[in-house]
Amino acid sequence: MYTNSSKLSPCSHLYIAFNNRKSSRGSNLPYRRLISRRRRSLKQAKEKKMAFVKKKMEIKNLKLYMKNKSIIEENEKLRKKALLLHQENQALLFQLQKRFSESHDHLLAALNNNHVL
Repeated sequence: MYTNSSKLSPCSHLYIAFNNRKSSRGSNLPYRRLISRRRRSLKQAKEKKMAFVKKKMEIKNLKLYMKNKSIIEENEKLRKKALLLHQENQALLFQLQKRFSESHDHLLAALNNNHVL
């Protein structure tokens, strides 16, 4: 039909439509800005969320560290207590063996004295 807008009459609705058209770049500029703003907004939201998650993980890690430290300290106390109990048990066992040995010696001596007579 019409290939050149210069052949159109200035009163023609096609003339007005062709002359009012913007370049494809110009018409997309507000849309591009909107998309760009949306992407930045999403990126910032993602960064905020990651920072929040990181902070939350640091707090959880610190709590676990403190709990672990407390367990290690309690374990050390129990280890020392177990060592003292073991030493006490060894001393009592030694005393028991000594008494048994002494009573055994007395028994043997008594038996020997009865046989000698």
